[in-house]
Amino acid sequence: MAHRSTVSISKLRRRSPWTWVPSLYFAQGLPYVAVMTLSVIMYKRLGVSNTDIAFYTSWLYLPWVIKPLWSPFVDIFGTKRRWTLAMELALAVGFAAVALALPGSGFFRLSLAAFWLTGFASATHDIASDGFYMLALDSHGQSVFVGIRTTFYRVAMVTGQGLLVMLAGCFENTTGDIPMSWAMVMGALSVSFVIFALWHSWALPRPASDRPAARSQHRSPAGEFVSAFVTFFRKPGVLTALAFMLLYRLPEAQMVKLINPFLLDPVSAGGLGLPTATVGAIYGVGGIIALLAGGIAGGLTVARGGLARWARPMAWAMSLTCLTFVWLSYAESPSLLTVNICVIVEQFGYGFGSTAYTLYLIYYAAGPYKTSHYAIATGLMALGMMLPGMAAGAIQEALGYRGFFIWTMVCCAATIAVAYALKIDPAFGREKKSAA
Repeated sequence: MAHRSTVSISKLRRRSPWTWVPSLYFAQGLPYVAVMTLSVIMYKRLGVSNTDIAFYTSWLYLPWVIKPLWSPFVDIFGTKRRWTLAMELALAVGFAAVALALPGSGFFRLSLAAFWLTGFASATHDIASDGFYMLALDSHGQSVFVGIRTTFYRVAMVTGQGLLVMLAGCFENTTGDIPMSWAMVMGALSVSFVIFALWHSWALPRPASDRPAARSQHRSPAGEFVSAFVTFFRKPGVLTALAFMLLYRLPEAQMVKLINPFLLDPVSAGGLGLPTATVGAIYGVGGIIALLAGGIAGGLTVARGGLARWARPMAWAMSLTCLTFVWLSYAESPSLLTVNICVIVEQFGYGFGSTAYTLYLIYYAAGPYKTSHYAIATGLMALGMMLPGMAAGAIQEALGYRGFFIWTMVCCAATIAVAYALKIDPAFGREKKSAA
């Protein structure tokens, strides 16, 4: 009987990552896109003014920016597995609260409050699930599946911006009741997270290392909280690491804000003048396939050669593919096929190159407070995306689309420079060779 029990526990600990990595990161991306993007479309359909939508939904981003402030508590109290399951149930409650608020007269305030709480649950889920990923997989496994996790996170984004909007539109056409239609979509999200929690209660393994961070007998929980932050900034090479976290995605942070406007704006304004549905199809079909292929290729490539070997080539791949939009800005009436090819090349390069970024954050976060340190790193990542993105519109208006895309190519120098400055253990991420 004891032997059977030991085998059972061993199987649980060896659960295949394919049973939980895709679903875990799909569940991580779905609430983010619902709170940050789907809410904007929903409030627009419910008749809220653009001024109120822009002002109030911008505040919903805050939980993801400040999540490092409470990440040490996830490290210190409980296991990452339990935190993950608890937050998925909290997300189910949050989306149910949004659904219940929408049909009422005070829907705006009540639904915003529910979205706010949902955002904090989602940011905490990010902390726990990222920490669990680092505990459940060794460095080689993390390299192999980093492309998979990134891809399914992106698939969740496409699902939220595409499928759920289409679903709401179908409900609107069928019922003629806009508030109830969106309440049904939020209800579907609530049910989805109950299903995620049930699935992950079975699928998530139980790694022996998933336990609260060791606390000093002479240090209080508050002291541990401070220690998690202090040790992050005392790590060797911290200045180089900070530069990498803030600058590696500098071109992308600006381009992501202006690519869709470029595709949608009329030719007279310097854009390509494509219909909205066409832009959606370009990114929802060819773009997502290329992103998937790039992410998987990046993960497998690092798994064979290690991050130290591939960080620089990946920086070049992420940078040079930006040239596709420089070329499009000069092209005279490019065909739809040409635009699709350019987007596919750019998305493949992004999927391939972003592998180095994600893996370096994991590498830098290693240590007793890896969950807290990874949350701090992703908070810095969010800052590195937010600040350049805020300035991107003004830069584009001053330079035009053509000048703007040339400017982003200049910014690629920062991406390449910080990649060359990194010092990484050559063994990190590389497949371990078994002894003969």
